[in-house]
Amino acid sequence: MPDFSKRSYDRELLDDPLMPFEQIKQTMRELNIINTWLGGHRVTVKGLRELLNGKRQISICEIGCGGGDNLAVLHGWCQQHGIEATFTGIDINPHSIAFAKEVYGELGIEFVCSDYRANALSTKPDIFFNSLFCHHFTENELIDMLKWMRINSRIGFFINDLHRHPVAYYSIKWLTKLLSKSSLVKNDAPLSVRRGFKKAEWIKLFDSAGLPLASPRWEWAFRHLIVCKNGWI
Repeated sequence: MPDFSKRSYDRELLDDPLMPFEQIKQTMRELNIINTWLGGHRVTVKGLRELLNGKRQISICEIGCGGGDNLAVLHGWCQQHGIEATFTGIDINPHSIAFAKEVYGELGIEFVCSDYRANALSTKPDIFFNSLFCHHFTENELIDMLKWMRINSRIGFFINDLHRHPVAYYSIKWLTKLLSKSSLVKNDAPLSVRRGFKKAEWIKLFDSAGLPLASPRWEWAFRHLIVCKNGWI
């Protein structure tokens, strides 16, 4: 049985730059289904709503956007609620960006293939966010990311990521074993849980980054939502 008191640092297959495009495409499709049925998209919308604070015009940028499904959901939500929004997605994996453009390009979302730190933004977006992205990094890398999002956003940022817990681990392990057609998803989904953070670890990370932190909130299913408003500083 894995030791859930400590993070795993095993590398996910999705982080392999040589992963074939067809496997990436299948993974992106299945991640969208997982985010839809297990509440991941709901948590992302909740994070946006908290930072909007009544604003009717907004610019939103996702780092580590993967296949673009999070941005597509926010695009639809903003249209439904009469919010004028521009969207940018940044991801270092060219296969993910190619998939995002293929599936969601007609929505007018700008997808950029780049390391988020190397991307020169012409203007600061109002809001940065990421979903299922932070657990791919070491603690030191993540501290740098928190500082970067704080400095480069006008309003603030939010994070939607996994809570490391045995129930989450075994649930997704068996669900993907039964339902997934992707060997990559079957490997990475449970490993992602083992790479996730617990509440106390998030608090320590934000403290190390010198940022204020509203207490990480547990969301269904086994997610943490963390919202950081620049006005708190």
